[in-house]
Order: sequence, then structure tokens, then C-alpha cells
Amino acid sequence: MLDQININSNVELDLTLLILNLAIGLIISLILRFHYRKYGSTITNRDEFSNIFPFITLTTTLIISIVKSSLALSLGLVGALSIVRFRTPIKEPEELAYLFICIAAGLGYGANQTVATTVAIIFILIFLTLIKIKTSQINNKNIYLTIETSDPADLAKKNLSESFNKILENENGNYDLKRLDITDDLVQVTYILNLKDLNNLENIIQAFKTKHPRIKINFIDQNQVPSI
Repeated sequence: MLDQININSNVELDLTLLILNLAIGLIISLILRFHYRKYGSTITNRDEFSNIFPFITLTTTLIISIVKSSLALSLGLVGALSIVRFRTPIKEPEELAYLFICIAAGLGYGANQTVATTVAIIFILIFLTLIKIKTSQINNKNIYLTIETSDPADLAKKNLSESFNKILENENGNYDLKRLDITDDLVQVTYILNLKDLNNLENIIQAFKTKHPRIKINFIDQNQVPSI
């Protein structure tokens, strides 16, 4: 049976079909990029990260289209991928999910499963959109709050973080301490606030400025609220 397998056999690529798959893959990847920018909830730069979606989708489509035409290339790809190392960290699970969708789209179009892949990607995006809309209607606004102070008067105080906690408890009541960094000349605290009304931000700012006049405050949410 092995004698009947010609490892060097090649199948000529259909250039028209390849261009069609690349064009559809480009359209789908741009839709994915738009969806991630609009509905993504990560605090990273979504615009910059989503710009790689078309490259991943089209590259995967090209690789699969070429490799499937030759068993030798398929075996060579396994060896090549075994020495490839990607060291760029993926910090958010949502980023990894969108990358997998791009790769899945590239695999499908490279294998000429154009209709099935397009329908599946559209179904996934519709499902994700409904989840995001439903979640935004149920949950309150999640805000990342970072507070920094290098004021000697603040640094000299004991239990400075407890003072910050009391201010948030009085003004908002629903918060979660995520990170606390203390050095000799700097204190940095990061919270996640669950706000029912974004107008509460002004009250929180005033409360902190009144008790700690020289602190720096930074708010970040999924809609990229600018720094204050």
C-alpha cells in the first residue's frame, strides 16, 4: 500500500479558486477586525491588535492551499512548525479566541470549504454579538481605575490603601482590588469598579482629589475612556 503513495506527487493549484478564497478570506478578516474593535472587552490597544487579523487569515489560507497539493510539503510543514517559537504573549483569552477564529477561517478557505467556513464564521460572530449585547444590558460598566502617588505626605501615611478603599466604598461601594505596588517613592493601586452610572466618575475624582490632592488618576474601560 505504501508503494502506491507517491510522496513527490504534486497537484496544480487552481489560481482562480485561490484568488477567490483569498478575497473572501480578506472580507471575513475585515469583518472580524470590525467586530473585535466594536465588541472586544480587552484593555489592550484593540485597533493595533486587530490589524493583524487579515495577515493571519490570508497567510493561513495560502499555506493550506499550497501544502494540500503535495504530501511532501505537508510533511515538511510539520517539521518546520516544530522549530517555530512564538514569544509574543497573549494576555487576554479573548485575543486568543479571535486569533483562533482567524486561523480557522484560513484553514477552511485553504481547504476550499468556502461556503461552510463562511457560514460558520458568520454564525460565530452573530452568537458573539448576541452575548456581548446581552451582557452589556445585564452588567454594569466595568472600569479599570489606577491611582498613583509619589507625594511624601501620602507615602508617610500608614494604611494608604485602606484610605483609598474607604473612598471607593463611600462613593461607589462595588470595587475589586486587582493590584498594589509599593516602593520607597511610589504607590500604585489598580481597581476594577462596577459602575451603574458613569457620572459617578466625577464624584470619585473629587473625593480622591480632596483627600489626596497630588495623586494621579487614570480610568480605562472597554470603550477606551481617556485618561483623567
